[in-house]
Amino acid sequence: MAAVVALAPGGAFAEDYWQCVPFARLMSGIQIFGDAWTWWTQAAGRYQTGFTPKLGAVLCFKPTGRMRLGHVAVVSQVLTDRVIQITHANWSLIDGDRGHVEQNVTVVDVSPNGDWSQVKVWNDPSRDLGATVYPTYGFIYQDPVSAAAAQLAAAKNAAIAVAKSAASQVAAAVRPGATPLAVLDQAADSTDRIAALIQAATGGGAAAADKKDGH
Repeated sequence: MAAVVALAPGGAFAEDYWQCVPFARLMSGIQIFGDAWTWWTQAAGRYQTGFTPKLGAVLCFKPTGRMRLGHVAVVSQVLTDRVIQITHANWSLIDGDRGHVEQNVTVVDVSPNGDWSQVKVWNDPSRDLGATVYPTYGFIYQDPVSAAAAQLAAAKNAAIAVAKSAASQVAAAVRPGATPLAVLDQAADSTDRIAALIQAATGGGAAAADKKDGH
């Protein structure tokens, strides 16, 4: 699991066609089989479940009209009590194809009670939060061994991300017409945009772009 995460670049990547279930099983170590919507009931008596996001846990989506098999995704970062990032497979339509893996995708809890029963998911192709609200069952938690492996992978990913960020800023600073101040201004603009999107989502505002369902 650590090798898969550590070698994966940011954003979307795919060398093979991945379904969400085998990918979530590989990434989390949670040994549940069958359609994604069945994971919640199968977890009973085998894994702990709950409504608080934790690193390495699997977020289990309920089936909907266009997502009849449900969906499962692995929590890769917990940013706040209502904002997380997930790594999952076979969600967005990218370059006309499904089966892609998307890493560190932002998910916002928009449930009235803050219990993660309803979420919005970042749509990478449109670079926006989708307008669709997805119902979820909750989180399936890893066993202690898998959880420790997830924490190790996250630490490695954090180090890689810092190194990449520093390298990118240096490269941008030496480009003709670019200055370190300009790089910092651009970073601040991106941060403000993400913050505005999260505020709009949690405040009930409609996002500009919808997201196509997948599983």
